[in-house]
Amino acid sequence: METLPERRRTVASKGAELAVFAYGAEPGPNVPTLLLVHGYPDDHRVYLPAIRDLAHTHHVVAYDTRNAGASAVVDFPGDFSLATLVDDMFAVLDAVGAAGVHLVGHDWGSIQGWAAVQDPRAAGRIGRYTSISGPDLGHFGRWVRSRLSRPAAWPQLAGQLLRSSYVGVFLLPKLPDAAWRLFLTRRYEQWVERDVGADPVRGLALYRANIFSGGTRTAGRRVGLPVQVVVPVRDPFLSPALAEGLEEWVEDLTVIRVDGGHWWPASRPAEFAGLLRGSFSNK
Repeated sequence: METLPERRRTVASKGAELAVFAYGAEPGPNVPTLLLVHGYPDDHRVYLPAIRDLAHTHHVVAYDTRNAGASAVVDFPGDFSLATLVDDMFAVLDAVGAAGVHLVGHDWGSIQGWAAVQDPRAAGRIGRYTSISGPDLGHFGRWVRSRLSRPAAWPQLAGQLLRSSYVGVFLLPKLPDAAWRLFLTRRYEQWVERDVGADPVRGLALYRANIFSGGTRTAGRRVGLPVQVVVPVRDPFLSPALAEGLEEWVEDLTVIRVDGGHWWPASRPAEFAGLLRGSFSNK
């Protein structure tokens, strides 16, 4: 297989050193920039099969978030709040230097992306956003509350709460850490067919710092830039129904359902790359 040329740099941000990787041509009028943000328990390598395709036509940037891969937290124990993760993203955008970037997030990368596009700093820097399998935390809370008040929607709510039950386990002290070290990491690596190293244990900080923490919720600002929400219909963790209600605060919304599971960007990289290369990326 042809070697994928890679340009690596380190970006400092609030007690962390972020490993940032660039592929393809330098940005320009005819070379759009993609910023890919991974989720849990991955690092930027989850996108490499698609990057191999996209680098022919795009300037592609991906980075390991402060909980993963080659990035490091230099101020122990580190701040993993959503606000800090968004600051990291804007530090990377500053380093990239491109305007009108197409931001793409998966899982926790998508959660960060939702917060970023509601941040005033997004103006001029983020041109469009693609979200995959990661809801805005504020929207998730509103979605739950809206169904609590409607008995007819209780089965739908119960289904999502069951899908999300793993989160409660991740919040327990020591037990999930030990489970990942003893056997879950090996099983996960066999399932996804890639190495994740210590990322699953390091990434538990995301849940412990943000779930049930009111200070990390997004402000609920209206989003005016184009947003594309990709819904893998066989995602075991997130119901397709979570896309309902987004149109109330996202002005330019496209929802696309795809036949895939939670890790659709990695399991269907050609399909994923084709979607990003399509008309939306040039909108």
